[in-house]
Amino acid sequence: MLQNNSSPTLDELFDRILVRQPDRPALIDPPDKLRVTGQSPLHLTFAQADRAVSALAAHFIEAGLPANSIIAVQLPNTIELALTVLAAHRAGLIVALLPQLWRQAELAVAINRTGARAIVAMGNIDGVNHADLAMNAAAEVFSVRHVCGFGSNLPEGMVPLDIAADRTIDRSRLMIRDSRRAALVTFEASGSGFLAVPRTHVNLIAAGLAIFLESSLPQNATILSALAPSSFAGLTSSFVMWLLSGGTLAMHHPFDENVLMRQMEAERCDTLVAPAPLALRMAESGALSSVPSLRHVVGLWRVPEQVGSSALWPDNERQMTDVYLFGEAGLFASRRAEDGSPAPIMPGPYRTPPQVPISSTAGEIVLTPNGTLGLRGPMVPVAAYAAPESPSEAFGMPSRPDYVDTGYAARIDRATGAIAITAPPAGVMAVGGYRFPAQDLQEWARRLGPNAMLTALPDRLSGHRLAGRAGDNARAREALKELGLNPLMVEAFRDRSATG
Repeated sequence: MLQNNSSPTLDELFDRILVRQPDRPALIDPPDKLRVTGQSPLHLTFAQADRAVSALAAHFIEAGLPANSIIAVQLPNTIELALTVLAAHRAGLIVALLPQLWRQAELAVAINRTGARAIVAMGNIDGVNHADLAMNAAAEVFSVRHVCGFGSNLPEGMVPLDIAADRTIDRSRLMIRDSRRAALVTFEASGSGFLAVPRTHVNLIAAGLAIFLESSLPQNATILSALAPSSFAGLTSSFVMWLLSGGTLAMHHPFDENVLMRQMEAERCDTLVAPAPLALRMAESGALSSVPSLRHVVGLWRVPEQVGSSALWPDNERQMTDVYLFGEAGLFASRRAEDGSPAPIMPGPYRTPPQVPISSTAGEIVLTPNGTLGLRGPMVPVAAYAAPESPSEAFGMPSRPDYVDTGYAARIDRATGAIAITAPPAGVMAVGGYRFPAQDLQEWARRLGPNAMLTALPDRLSGHRLAGRAGDNARAREALKELGLNPLMVEAFRDRSATG
């Protein structure tokens, strides 16, 4: 296929590995996939994965999806996700990642926001009928023309996808690959609502490289990812790092510690990618020391203000790298010091790896005039966060900054000169990996009547946890389900008397 620039696309990275080592293990399903989705787990080599990608890409092309159109994807952490992303790119499509927790209300908003032409879902995930969710969301959105899914017993009107299908692509219908073309759309919560954040292949590879190089991961690494692949950080720290290393990606559906330990031992994983608080807990308990092949742990912090006060990394045999996440705006990574403490984060350009003088600049950390942390660099989609054009800009007088203000309160430590992140953005709540505007809490409670209350309480591990109270909690749960809200909101009104 023709190329028009020197930077590779994600699917070109895959093709390069395929040529070198077609029989190397590429993708490994969670061993408990049968429980999660009703489908048997699979192990695919790069050659087998390539055939599956071609079959899916042929399906998307034959369905009449125009080049550069958006395909919304809501899938668990199984090989179907990686194959669908690669197939969409091979067919010239843009992937919009939808969090697994989202239900009909949020799905409809996101699909409307992007004008997605198709939805790809799994039939069932953890007992939840995601096929019906996709069909119901599609019925509300004019742009969707194609709904397809993996699994059995799909509803009428949903087209089944089969990664084992024998279908080839008419190469004349493929687009010229361009790494500057949009590849991914994710969704950011802000005080004013949800924002669709597009990124190019260049943006995604820059983010993956920032983590890959800082962590000193080896080529041909065997990476086990225990992250839900529904965000920019979740995809770059697993899928993109896999393509950069040219190794094997083992996928874990979050979270079962016993299954995770068996996976690491069975696949002889050298790298674990997981939420940082979870990785710290497992290291402190000694669980990770029982896996002799494990050498690298990449821990993602969705609450970056907590990194500085976190526990020391206790495992001298394994290198821990902290990845600071700032919603969908950007990230940076920093290896722990020899004593296990978090490394100081200095303002200005940061390099990967920092100790090498000729290393490349991964980005820049800025302290904004608002006393907040800003990010700029090749992974940061400044235009997606930019305010509407002002009158002065219309006359050629630029006034917008060339960085994204993350909203995280920050200051310079006078003694060390390092950046101290002190508080999360105002107006945004985070429950684990799920972020939403704080104003939504009051709106949802209002819909339940005058005696209902829904609040977010601080939580050390997940940022916040939700608590609700209503005159009839069971009726409140049913009402929230009917509104199409996700389980975090619904279960805030669980019956606590039954749980002690």
